[in-house]
Amino acid sequence: MKNLKVATAALAVTMGSAFVGEALAADVTWNVSLWGKRRAFTEHVEKLAEEVAVRTNGKFEIKLHYGGALSKSRENLDGISIGAFEMAQFCASYHADKNPTLTTTDLPFLGVPDLETQVKVDFALYSHPAVQKDLGRWNAKLLMPSPMPQYNLLGKGDAPAKLADFEGMRVRALGGVGNAMKTIGAVPTTVTASEAYQAIDSGTVQAVAFAPHAHLSFKTVEAGSWWTNNLNPGTVSCPVVVSKDAYDMLSPEFQKALDESVVPAVQHYLDTYTKVYDKFYPALEANGVNQISFTEEELEAFKAIAGKPIWDTWVEDMSAKGLPAAELLTLVQNTIAGK
Repeated sequence: MKNLKVATAALAVTMGSAFVGEALAADVTWNVSLWGKRRAFTEHVEKLAEEVAVRTNGKFEIKLHYGGALSKSRENLDGISIGAFEMAQFCASYHADKNPTLTTTDLPFLGVPDLETQVKVDFALYSHPAVQKDLGRWNAKLLMPSPMPQYNLLGKGDAPAKLADFEGMRVRALGGVGNAMKTIGAVPTTVTASEAYQAIDSGTVQAVAFAPHAHLSFKTVEAGSWWTNNLNPGTVSCPVVVSKDAYDMLSPEFQKALDESVVPAVQHYLDTYTKVYDKFYPALEANGVNQISFTEEELEAFKAIAGKPIWDTWVEDMSAKGLPAAELLTLVQNTIAGK
């Protein structure tokens, strides 16, 4: 009997500890669907989770899931739509038909000078009612951008000496970058970021268009032999969104904590990205990647055929779908100009 009492007492202590542990657990837990691994591209989400935890004393937990553990990168918006998770990052060009308004900033040769300006452009676009309505169709609320610098191409094999050498070249290039490359005869494909290394290594594509951090993260820098250091055809829009239903269910205190965490999260992203180049150029050299520069004349010719003509076609196509395309493009251009 004595042993039974001791065992019962021990069990009570154990259960009591469990209940204490449970009491200390987060009141709300959100899951975030990401692909790849932790890198500069996801640092703002990491920082956001930290900020929210601090501001709520750990009562609001944001859990990051990498490697497509919750969803494939192309299906993150669908996952938000059905409530499979509460937050996700995706790139608009993965499914332009699902988020046409976001493709405004995918247009080539917009002339965004730096990431700070890109942040202003993205937030200006996110605040437009047409964009909010567009994403609302998927139960998605735009939270913050993942601003990226101009893409450039890293390729394998014979290096292009002039723009004409891209004729017939299979290139991993999405959105406006892909459209721009098509104007000089390249054949854009929609290989995902995670598949890019295998695609270039196997010869499925001859070149991959990425921002520098992605060339490092997805190791294409280890598979290529040349890099275009001044082509700068454009970039892609990759926002972080949250489920509108999940956001609306948060207490005002938690909503405030989440909203106020965005600015420090984006600033952390910008601070992190400045360090990417400290690794990128040494990586090019270490892997024997030759840097290629095109003449100003060739670049101007590229812009002439892949800039405004593509914008005009985009405005026409989007307007036919009932979207205020010209208004969105003007908003972006005015923001870039500081108006």
